[in-house]
Amino acid sequence: MKRISLLALLWIVCSSFTIHLMGDSTMADKDIKGGANPERGWGMMFPNFLDGGVDVVNYAQNGRSTKSFIDLGLWDKVKAGIRPGDYVFIEFGHNDAKADDPARYAAPYGAYQENLRLFVRTAKEMGANPVLLTPVARRWFKEKGLDRNCHTDYPAAMKQVAAEESVPLLDITTATLDWLEALGDEGSRPYFMISTGKNDNTHTVARGARKVTEIVCEKIRGQLPEIAGHLVHYDIVVDRNGFGDYFTVQEAINAVPDYSHEKITTIRIHAGTYKEMVTIPHNKFRIHISGEGLDKTIITFDKYARKNWPDSDFVVGTSGSASVYVHSSYVTFEDLTIENSSGEGKDIGQAVALFTDGDFLFFHRCALIGNQDTVYTYGRFGKEGGIKRNYFLDCYIEGTTDFIFGPSIAYFENCTIHSKKNSYVTAASTLPGQKYGYVFHKCRLTADEGIDKCYLGRPWGAYAKTVFLECELGGHIVKEGWHDWEKPGKPDTKKNSYYAEYRNSGPGAASKGERVKWSRQLSDRQAAEYTFEKVMFQEQDGIKWNPYDNK
Repeated sequence: MKRISLLALLWIVCSSFTIHLMGDSTMADKDIKGGANPERGWGMMFPNFLDGGVDVVNYAQNGRSTKSFIDLGLWDKVKAGIRPGDYVFIEFGHNDAKADDPARYAAPYGAYQENLRLFVRTAKEMGANPVLLTPVARRWFKEKGLDRNCHTDYPAAMKQVAAEESVPLLDITTATLDWLEALGDEGSRPYFMISTGKNDNTHTVARGARKVTEIVCEKIRGQLPEIAGHLVHYDIVVDRNGFGDYFTVQEAINAVPDYSHEKITTIRIHAGTYKEMVTIPHNKFRIHISGEGLDKTIITFDKYARKNWPDSDFVVGTSGSASVYVHSSYVTFEDLTIENSSGEGKDIGQAVALFTDGDFLFFHRCALIGNQDTVYTYGRFGKEGGIKRNYFLDCYIEGTTDFIFGPSIAYFENCTIHSKKNSYVTAASTLPGQKYGYVFHKCRLTADEGIDKCYLGRPWGAYAKTVFLECELGGHIVKEGWHDWEKPGKPDTKKNSYYAEYRNSGPGAASKGERVKWSRQLSDRQAAEYTFEKVMFQEQDGIKWNPYDNK
């Protein structure tokens, strides 16, 4: 879903139509001022509720009435942008009522109606679809309760024009009055600027702008089927420029309900680079996090193993170096990048991008970027931790040394695994007695130019299990395939680890007798034990996991 600048007005060919927003401060985009301004117009939230087939251009401005919108040339800008099939949303009334201001005043049954008719008739002549919206209610509570006449005759005057001109009318005034009355004086305060200490019962903060947008969308569902088919819903939207519920990913995670045993909370992260360490704690589960594309939505941080904790000579270590921690279960990440931007070298050491410590974690169309130790499928070491399952589908993972490592069960399907250094791709530390470790199915192993000596894996723990099935192995994979990583005091890795392949192809695939003798080439019957369903099903819990309905 695209937001179009008023300066650029870029018309995207693939879009079905554009919605042009005309109105006042309750609808307008705000100057966020680096996050210091909490005020939001509902027009800032509205694009978050529409799919990619609809563009939104917000012409609304603070203080505008129907009269001043025309006199200041804003109506001319709207007309210049209208194309046949577009929609024009028209919401005025707050400032038309200011009788002491001749630059803005428009009498309800006089100039106000005349201006509305001008907007409606011109839009129709241009092949567009005008829609009238009565103004958002003011939060005016008095001794006897909510003032339901806060806009005097203006809503009725607009309804009369809608009837005369046979155009849709969304009665936002009545709907927002009903909402405010149901909440009451105290209950409605957090939605408006009065909650910030200002004497302002007209303008909303982000929470209020979202609620008004939800009301507008509910009206659209009932009255505008062409637009209703494009409506989408995310429980939380993150936008670093203020066009969402929160500026940061961590704020969004903190807002997820605790211990949500039924409902999946959906989080949308707009395009941008979010430099922050993100932690999803164990009590925030059943979350679906989506970005706008792995090249557009990037979560990045720059901690590394040899970096000291603040005000301490204690280094963070491998486990403390991650950009994103997932301690929770039933979490989906989709269409984004998770990166550790620390770089590499002796002064850096390990620098984890993704640290997984939950069960039933699904990563779909994600890029995981780092160097040494990019993806740490931590699980929980020891029997008390239980089984931890991860699924990586259509992902891109890059690194240098041991860049996919840990004890959890992980299934990698149709992924690109990219080596940036002559080293080791995996370092599983599968727990003793655990049937499965890492499974790579139909993946592509690629490398930077000049890289020509990489091993498929080495055992971080003596009981490592890693299997590659029907993968395309680049020429950087050495003919031996696997390394034993024998160390003094470590149990016999050649005896206890399980490394196997099945029908791999490409220049790095095994020829007869080339692989180390303690690895395996699977038969058809043996390979059949490594389907996604069998790897993810564990007798301990008996759960048949559907990652597309991750709850």
